Amino acid sequence: MAQRILLRRFLASVISRKPPQGQWPPLTSGALQTPQCSPGGLTITPSPARTICTTRVLSTTFNIQDGPDFQDRVVNSETPVVVDFHAQWCGPCKILGPRLEKMVAKQHGKVVMAKVDIDDHTDLAIEYEVSAVPTVLAMKNGDVVDKFVGIKDEDQLEAFLKKLIG
Repeated sequence: MAQRILLRRFLASVISRKPPQGQWPPLTSGALQTPQCSPGGLTITPSPARTICTTRVLSTTFNIQDGPDFQDRVVNSETPVVVDFHAQWCGPCKILGPRLEKMVAKQHGKVVMAKVDIDDHTDLAIEYEVSAVPTVLAMKNGDVVDKFVGIKDEDQLEAFLKKLIG
């Protein structure tokens, strides 16, 4: 909560701040140009007035959209997957979800997390015998290798993930 407040204050101060007169040159159409490749394979930017860098963010958590998405991203995954069956109305799910996401992120891509809302995907909940939420499955090579129901503390979650990773 404190982080959100600090972020809001920072963004408000940045947005409300006006640049000093003449400090920032106006953005012209030539300021942002597509890098040109020379025959030697080197990238040459004709006008380096502005540089935009992009990076690919490795997301370790994703929401399941439908059955085929679950099949593709969970069952067919080469990486071990933690599947969090949750619901919007579930209080314990709101506590476990962020805690589990944090623990999965600490594994640096050795395991990923799929989130399945049981109200949107009742077919998956029935198929994997989810009778209460939160239910968390550990899946490796398309098979359920471990499961727990209810809330767990960080030490228990870490042990659960270590067992899955092997």
